[in-house]
Amino acid sequence: MTNVIFGPFVFEMPDMRLLRDHAEIRLRPQARRVLRVLLLHRGHTVGYEQMMAEAWEGTFVSRHTVDVTVAEVRKSFGEFGRWITHRTKEGYSLDVPSSEELIRRGWHFWSRRTREGAERAIECFQQAADECPGDFRAYEGLSTCYLMLATFGMRAPLEVYPKFLEAHEQAVAAGGMTGELHCNRAHGLHLFERNVAEAEAEFQRAAEEKPTFGATYVRMVMLYATQGRLDEALEMVRRAYRAEPLLPTLATIEVDLHVWRREFELATVLGAKAVELHPYLQVARAAYAQALQFSGRLDEALGQYRLTSVMCPDLPWLRALEGTCLATMGLERRAIPILEGLEQLRRTEYVDAYYMAVFRSSLGQREKAYAELERACAENAAPLFAMKVDPKLDGLRRDQRVDALFESLYRPTSNDVGAEAGPRIRRVVSGLSRN
Repeated sequence: MTNVIFGPFVFEMPDMRLLRDHAEIRLRPQARRVLRVLLLHRGHTVGYEQMMAEAWEGTFVSRHTVDVTVAEVRKSFGEFGRWITHRTKEGYSLDVPSSEELIRRGWHFWSRRTREGAERAIECFQQAADECPGDFRAYEGLSTCYLMLATFGMRAPLEVYPKFLEAHEQAVAAGGMTGELHCNRAHGLHLFERNVAEAEAEFQRAAEEKPTFGATYVRMVMLYATQGRLDEALEMVRRAYRAEPLLPTLATIEVDLHVWRREFELATVLGAKAVELHPYLQVARAAYAQALQFSGRLDEALGQYRLTSVMCPDLPWLRALEGTCLATMGLERRAIPILEGLEQLRRTEYVDAYYMAVFRSSLGQREKAYAELERACAENAAPLFAMKVDPKLDGLRRDQRVDALFESLYRPTSNDVGAEAGPRIRRVVSGLSRN
């Protein structure tokens, strides 16, 4: 008999092993036999007598024994335990939502980590939510996609972050607060609500809830960078490798961290490995290109920037980095057309002003670069978290106004977890406009 895949689980029929995300979930032999019966009759009620006949091979046991064993199986499902339902005096059934295939396709598209992939994933998750409003996975998928669009600079954060919050709340209401949802909420608190203290507390909850979820540690690296805690960030990288050594964003953040630490040669070595492992991940290649650029290997950096821009034409900030590299090489005449093209594009598309600030700074346009940085703050751009450590801002950082901008973003805030992000974001923008 073949393996049975349902949700995040795989049940290996020959030896009756239950896996979740490739990790085995330990169950007593009798509980495994009960799960096997439920899977064989998925979608149908298995009565007590039938369960005894098939799972206990005809041996009579009490209904209480059956209930206790099924409860063990249900507990092993974690947040998916609701898939096992009980009908009084009838028995049990395992009902996997009809949205299963849509959920699977949504995560497939999301894994591309492109704007097109995220938008196609949103279509799948939204259809799943419409068909099965009680399936929390659909809302979890939606919230994760909106968060990625904002984090990667694919869409304007002020546009998609409120959608993340709405979908996140629906996911929590439908399935409870999981480790992944704690991590997503913490990431949003850090990058878009600028609430460092509460973000760190949420990350700690995420790590406690699911210590094997590598994204928690990757995102904590970003949080510690905001605070200049780069030694602690290194420890988060080590923890991430212990949890999920092949997580694509882990290789990227490791390169970024060593760039922030000004360990450029090491960053290039790690960048080459990151690209070898994840050749189609645009942020990994962009991180490698930056490491090459700060190591003085400008021709190689330019080649990587160009390749990344071709791979992901829907990420304008990649073109801004390419233009920055050209300007650094003294090739302003080739950089200016890129700048003009981005200015034309931003009339209809979101162009991350943080990278435009970096670009203009490389061209010696200091006042315009500072204006772009102000615009990035007003637009709540994700990369602002690294303002204190990013070497791309070294030229601008001599301007005392840049420090003032950073302090205005990360001034102490109350830990009002229940407050909406929208008003907080508007307060930040309003405060910037007064400075």
